[in-house]
Amino acid sequence: MYSMIDVKYKNLGIAREEFSMNYISLFSSSGVGCFGFKQEGFEGIATAELIERRLNVQRANKKVKYDDGYILGDITKDETKSKLFTAVEHYKMLENVSDIDVVIFTAPCQGMSVANHKKNDGTIEKNSLVVEALEIVKKLHPKFFISENVRSFMNTKCIDHDVEKKISTSFQEWLGKLYFYDSRVINFKDYGANSSRTRTLVIGVRNDLTNSISPDLLYPTLEKSKSLKEVIGDLPSLTKMGEIYPTDIYHNFKEYREDMRDWIHDVKPGHSAFENKEVTKRPHKIVDGQLVPNVQKNGDKYTRQRWENVAPCIHTRNDIMASQNTVHPVDDRVFSIRELMRMMNIPNDFKWTETTEEVLNNLSPFEKKAYLKKNEINIRQSIGEAVPTVIMRKIAKNIKVALNEVEREKDKKDNKKLQHSA
Repeated sequence: MYSMIDVKYKNLGIAREEFSMNYISLFSSSGVGCFGFKQEGFEGIATAELIERRLNVQRANKKVKYDDGYILGDITKDETKSKLFTAVEHYKMLENVSDIDVVIFTAPCQGMSVANHKKNDGTIEKNSLVVEALEIVKKLHPKFFISENVRSFMNTKCIDHDVEKKISTSFQEWLGKLYFYDSRVINFKDYGANSSRTRTLVIGVRNDLTNSISPDLLYPTLEKSKSLKEVIGDLPSLTKMGEIYPTDIYHNFKEYREDMRDWIHDVKPGHSAFENKEVTKRPHKIVDGQLVPNVQKNGDKYTRQRWENVAPCIHTRNDIMASQNTVHPVDDRVFSIRELMRMMNIPNDFKWTETTEEVLNNLSPFEKKAYLKKNEINIRQSIGEAVPTVIMRKIAKNIKVALNEVEREKDKKDNKKLQHSA
């Protein structure tokens, strides 16, 4: 049975269920995080990314509705912004919508991360990509914005139109009069993510909605964290260098120099190869016939993980043992792509290429190795840059629930008006 509001839409030839929520993603890499919005039924208007191979991953996942919404290029350039704004107007016209629901931006964090040991004088300028995003949000004026970045994000300096200031100050000056927003530093492992990842999460609500919706309502809810064993413990062991599990091309033993295996083979969980008693079993290189020990910059390099702990934070260099916390609890290898996907809550239906996993798993061993040689580093780096999919999905669901409640209240008022005028 139709309500009077439903009748109003029916008379206009529009079904209520055809209305969908939408989003725009900036600095979106391969779209791992904002895939959570797609999972919750949001339509992608546009997604902007600098590197084509990562944008192609988004194409494989059909992240936006219209092809002109895939924006390849430097978002600081006027021509790239123009493509973005044109795609937005095109979507609005074709879909007959006047509002953008959500803009997500995760500007690159060079110079802000404690993992970056190569900071240079260009750091502040790089951080100014955030200002570009703030300008875009102000111009598009969506109902909500979401920004995710490293722990120190809001206290980091940027250049805002030739003036050096804290990013938090830029937020206030660009968006403070238009939005009510909240900034929190949280570890995603406490909110449903399968790995430790401490980040700043900023959520803003447009002023006309703040009487009904608070940013407080949109943050993901607390959950009991999972152990590494719970997350990947059921996956088969891989003991042979270069091994690819027959029915899962992404569960693989990434190859490395065979002599390095002695460095980690006897390392116990929670310990590092740098602790080995034998000098030859500690990380080193041979220079002019002499053994030269590697420098231990971080205590978590060549470190075997513990099953009972929460999975470690995934970094972009998750392909090497010399990076942070990359060694499997039992096997003499770094985590496989599939294990990393689980640790970052990336669903199995997320595609890294247009080719289906069924086809990839039926390739010959030689063809599988060729595929991984071409694609593995891009996949691993994309995972390391990402927001765990579940975190964005939870926020998307909360936004959907909140907006639906606003619409229900609006419908009640409209229904009363129609009844009075009948």
